[in-house]
Amino acid sequence: MPREKVLTVRISDCEIQTFKATGKGGQNRDKRDTAVRIIHHQSGARGESREERDQLSNKRKAFVRMANSKAFKDWLTREHSRRIADVDAWLDEQMKPENLDVEYGSDTN
Repeated sequence: MPREKVLTVRISDCEIQTFKATGKGGQNRDKRDTAVRIIHHQSGARGESREERDQLSNKRKAFVRMANSKAFKDWLTREHSRRIADVDAWLDEQMKPENLDVEYGSDTN
């Protein structure tokens, strides 16, 4: 049975901050905003990376760190439970007898 997506979090759902990294790395590190911090405000999770020389690699690492953080995993668990409860409530409403349209004894062969 294939798994169905219940929740999707995209990079566009997060705040992305770029800044200059400090330390070894030469002129590229001193002049360019290569370090990245990603903040998912709904969960309060943060991920940061400044190890790589280019912004894209740091952005990828920061997003993975944010997604693997305890705050994000806790939020994901809560959000998933809430959405499942919403589906259960919707299903209960749909299965009430007044919402079902069932005809008995109309066997057409």
